[in-house]
Amino acid sequence: MILPERLKRGDTIGVIAPSDPIIGDNIEELESARKIIEKDGFKVKYSKNLFLNTNEYSSSAKEKAQDINEMFADKEVKMIWCAKGGENSNTIFEYIDYELIKQNPKIICGYSDITSLTNMITEKAGLVTFSGTNFKTIATDETDYSYKEAIKRFVDTDLEIGQAEEKYYTIQEGRVEGKLIGGNLSLTRAMVSGKYSINFTDKILFLEELGFETGPALASNYLYYMKQNGVFDKIKGLWIGNYEHESGIALEKIIMDVLGNEYNFPIIKSNNFGHIETKTVIPIGTKAKIDTRNQVKIELIEKCVK
Repeated sequence: MILPERLKRGDTIGVIAPSDPIIGDNIEELESARKIIEKDGFKVKYSKNLFLNTNEYSSSAKEKAQDINEMFADKEVKMIWCAKGGENSNTIFEYIDYELIKQNPKIICGYSDITSLTNMITEKAGLVTFSGTNFKTIATDETDYSYKEAIKRFVDTDLEIGQAEEKYYTIQEGRVEGKLIGGNLSLTRAMVSGKYSINFTDKILFLEELGFETGPALASNYLYYMKQNGVFDKIKGLWIGNYEHESGIALEKIIMDVLGNEYNFPIIKSNNFGHIETKTVIPIGTKAKIDTRNQVKIELIEKCVK
């Protein structure tokens, strides 16, 4: 795996919008996030097409890809932060210059729909990428938890996942090591097969989902699709994040309804990633260890920035 360089205060952070458009209130929210970042000692550079809405539901796939490619090529930019999530970052897969990324590795971070993009970059370019707060969310979150987690990972190179007092729950016992992969359930499901699929073999899979958009039956649909296509035969461990639905049905219940007692890999649950205030930064492509005997049941065991 290719490691990106750590971030230093004084560095320039590039902001791109590879998913939904930056329109309406998002513009002010982005500017608020920019002020927070600049006050903390960083410079911010917006991509050329950041505020375009060419298709009236987002900028075009080629415009988004142009911004990604130019940000990776830009020697001034030391980190790329995705502005917000949405629904169609996968449209740019075929237009990304993966060889350019290999030659110009740098931190790229986001969550929700962005995990489609970050997983694909890790798969195609071999670069460690990151599931963490989006740029806009720095300003819209009620706390600074997620921003502090980003600074901890990218600037301080700290490997701690979340905060020490957070609770982890054992769904199924075990101890394994493997590289991390995953993010949003619906997007991970979409990369199970086809030209732009990702390799699940010997990975620790982390999953979360937005209950507002994905009810229990649809989550079950996604998980059964993954099961039917052999994903759970390949992975070494499963880490479940946040899922809140009005029914009160938990994601771990849905997962165990699907898995039954057919698999013996460890399964753990925590509430420090997903569509939630507490978003730790999870490196995609870095080796981690699950040990359900420990209080903190997952830990990073190799560095993710250099």
